[in-house]
This record gives sequence, structure tokens and C-alpha cells, in this order.
Amino acid sequence: MKKPELLAPAGAQSQLIAAVRFGADAVYVGGQRFGLRAYAGNFDDEALCRATDYVHAHGRRIHVTLNAFLYNDDLDGLADAARALERMGADAAIVADPAAVEICREVAPRLPLHLSTQANTLNWRTAAFWRRNGIRRVILARELNLEDVRGIRQNTPEDLEIEAFVHGAVCASYSGRCVLSNYLTGRDANQGQCAQTCRWKYALVEEKRPGEYLPVFEDARGTYFYSANDLCMIAHLRELWQAGVCSFKIEGRMKTDYYVATVVGAYRRAIDEMLEHPDAPFDEELLHEVGNASHRKFGTGFYFTRRPADPPGAVEYERNADYIAKVLEVRPDGLALVEQKNKFLAGETLQWMSPQGSVEFQCRDMRDEEGNALQSAPHPKQRVWLPLPAGAQAGDFLRRRIR
Repeated sequence: MKKPELLAPAGAQSQLIAAVRFGADAVYVGGQRFGLRAYAGNFDDEALCRATDYVHAHGRRIHVTLNAFLYNDDLDGLADAARALERMGADAAIVADPAAVEICREVAPRLPLHLSTQANTLNWRTAAFWRRNGIRRVILARELNLEDVRGIRQNTPEDLEIEAFVHGAVCASYSGRCVLSNYLTGRDANQGQCAQTCRWKYALVEEKRPGEYLPVFEDARGTYFYSANDLCMIAHLRELWQAGVCSFKIEGRMKTDYYVATVVGAYRRAIDEMLEHPDAPFDEELLHEVGNASHRKFGTGFYFTRRPADPPGAVEYERNADYIAKVLEVRPDGLALVEQKNKFLAGETLQWMSPQGSVEFQCRDMRDEEGNALQSAPHPKQRVWLPLPAGAQAGDFLRRRIR
């Protein structure tokens, strides 16, 4: 069986660097148009070229989203975007609209095409149809269970790759094809402008009592009818791999570089251990590790049932650690310049997090950029010098364990 790919999100350059450093085999990014995350940092053409060069220099791959649904006045712009991706050497374009498939094949025939989850591929005949029409990889609909995935793999050509989501936020609509945001705010989710209206708090109104809002409590904060739990399949990668998935996809182009580094690092270790020790039980510490990044309650989506075991209603974020600082520079003597993200104190125990794992250390001898001793770093983006354990590098992170 082919070694599975770990595919990570990158909303901007800092997330892309974190994904590569912490072990992603490939990253997926968006340009300024035609992606489904219009409010991520995204990349203009020049930045996309730099990102592609960076990724290829590290032996990784880059996939670029062209998966918005197209209106008539989008068509010429899509052709220009496809040509640009082919010229810069992108490893794939992620498409959803049949017009995008046809345009890319016409104007950029050497650009590999991956079919977005937005295209709702639910069965093997649909997957085979898309393969005949130039699709190299299908990103499966999120409503499939493992048996569905296995059936698609067994009944499609071997050269058709299968990608599936394994981690991150899940949309309550059908594979993301949502009109709720557009209806309530005028921001079209199918054009990348989702207002995340599924995460809002809702109440019940009786027809003859206008203005009287009747709560239907699910927790102390209220009712969230549409807000789905986050997906987490880190403990079940072997089942997905054996079902035929060749690419494990992490959601999160709106997430921070710390989030990307934390989740990618944990999944990298999980995949490597799965391959190196096939008979070993899953390391539960890895589940705790992904929980160090802020998330909603974890679930396994539809993979083990046609109906999610946990219904929508997740709103509270939880985490096992606080993100404290990012390492900007490390001198040869081990003294590091860090940028504060949350307040920390001299003398407290922190964790240094790198691609090799995390190590606890005592925060001591903190100084500001002028060399003055500090007892705390309370200010957002405050820059602080402090000694770190041997091996620390720029791009590492500091965190505080809270459970």
C-alpha cells in the first residue's frame, strides 16, 4: 500500500512554513480569487510563486484551491488563474464546478486536477466519471462511512487517488454546500465568503408571539442548532488507510500557525508510528497532543455511522494548553527571542514545542529587547529574550500545559 500523504492547510505564509516544518507532505492554499476561504490571508500570484518555490525546495507539494462555484463573469478569470498555476508549477488545482474542470483542461492541460469535497462525491460511479473527465484525485464527501469509502476504492481505477478529511471543523450542511450564510448576511459560502451562521445562537419563536424568544437549552449558554463538533480521526488512521484513502486532509485555512503546527505534528507522529509499528496500539498521548490546540468537542463524523454519534450543538472551545509565544530567533548561545501571545511569568514551567516533540523547562532570566530583567511578559506581541533548551530554532512555539 502506498504511504499516505499528510495534507495540511495554509491560510498564509506563516502557516505554510509551520506545516512544512512540522511534517506535512503537502499543503493546500488559496489565491486571491476562486477559493472557499475568502477571509483567510491567502496568496497573490507573487506570493504563490514564493510559496511554491519554498514548498518544492523542501521536497513537499502544493495544492491550490479553485473550488468556488462560478458565475458567468468568473469564467475568464478562472482561465487566467489556471494558466498562472501551471506556469508556476503547482502540484494540483482543487476544483468543484464542472466549468472549472473543463477550463483547466483546456487552458492548463499539464495542471493536475483534484475534485473538491464540494462536488459531493458519494459513490464509485461518480468517482469513475470524474476520472474519465480528467480528475486525478477525488476528495470525498464528508457524509461517507468507512464502508462507503472502501466501496469507492474497490470499484475505481487504481490511478484515481482518494483524499478524505481527518481533522478540523465540520460544516452542518451537505459537504459545505450551504445557503444559510447567503440568506442571512448576503455573504455567499459557495464563493468563499461564509459568515459561519451555523455557529450562531438561535432561539424558537412561536407564530402568534412575535418578538418573544423561547430558548431550547442544550447547555448553560443556550442552543446552537447547527454548530457541529470538530472531526478528529487521529486514532483511526489505519482504518482509513486500509479503506483506500491515500491522503489525510486537515481542515483549517483560517487557523493560526500554532494550530497548524500542533495538529500537523501530532498526525505526522501518528502516521509514522502506524507505518513503523503496524501492530502497536494507538498512542493515546497523540489524542492529548491535538487537544493542545483550541477546538470544539471532538467526534468521528460519519465514518462509523450514517448518522453522527454526536448531533450538532458544539459551541464551547476547549484546549489542553495555552499558546504562550513563538520563537523568532535563536542565538548560538541558546538565547532566544520570542514574541508573546499570552502572558507568562518568570519562574513558571512552560513547554518548548518543536517538530521533534515538546520538552518542559523553567522560564528564567527573561529580558526585554534592551536587556532589562523582566518578571512577566503581559503585553500582546511583546518581544522577550530568554534561554531555551538545546536545539530550539526559529519557528518553534512555547505553551503552558493546563491539563
